[in-house]
Amino acid sequence: MKSLLAVAIAAPLMFALGGCSQHHVATTASGKTVYGEQAQIIQRLRDAGENLKQLMNAPDNAVPADVLSDAKCVAVVPDMVKGGFVFGANHGRGVATCRTGHGWSEPAFFAITGGTWGAQIGLESVDLVMVFVGDAGMNELLTSQFKLGAEAGVAGGPIGREAQASTDWKMKSKILVYSRTKGLFAGIDLSGAVVKADDDSTRAYYEKPVPFSEILKGNGPHNNNSNLFLTDVREAFHEAKAKEAAGSN
Repeated sequence: MKSLLAVAIAAPLMFALGGCSQHHVATTASGKTVYGEQAQIIQRLRDAGENLKQLMNAPDNAVPADVLSDAKCVAVVPDMVKGGFVFGANHGRGVATCRTGHGWSEPAFFAITGGTWGAQIGLESVDLVMVFVGDAGMNELLTSQFKLGAEAGVAGGPIGREAQASTDWKMKSKILVYSRTKGLFAGIDLSGAVVKADDDSTRAYYEKPVPFSEILKGNGPHNNNSNLFLTDVREAFHEAKAKEAAGSN
């Protein structure tokens, strides 16, 4: 019975995710028009940067500056699809970057998949941001494949100005999760979901296989389109540092 329900939700979920990918069109940083998988990757970079910027600019529900200033890595999944009829499925493709000795790393691509049982009906898109705190959080991401859940130190991230003074997340969490549905912050159960390197996107973007961890360590090849995402990351974290400095004065 479970397998039948899984199949029932998988079909519309995969259609929503994949659709007619060959019809995707996007413009690169240099103004070149690309199609298909390349276009999807370029759009993913743009959307990921925009999602992070929206989280930072939310008037009363922004990610606290001290969370971002303590972050070693950040990963964004634009338009992750949640679907369910009793069986709830999550699937999305995202992009991550980590701090290195010479700035933020080139983007590393990953996929997130998982499912939970519960009373769920419907299909919706969720923007997901994961902030990896400290060396423990970064090391979790560098494994290239890990399962989310309380045992992995995953928790909903604090939001808003009132969260600035709280230090609980520093002691308890390695990965802080933020999600938004239709512009609103919303809780999402990612227990059991698996984050795994997206080798297909990596190969298409860098034109050769590159290890996920090597990209995040700053040893990956450069692609001029990376700034479609990294410019927004730098802006978000620069603002976080500025706010933290202002608060300490």
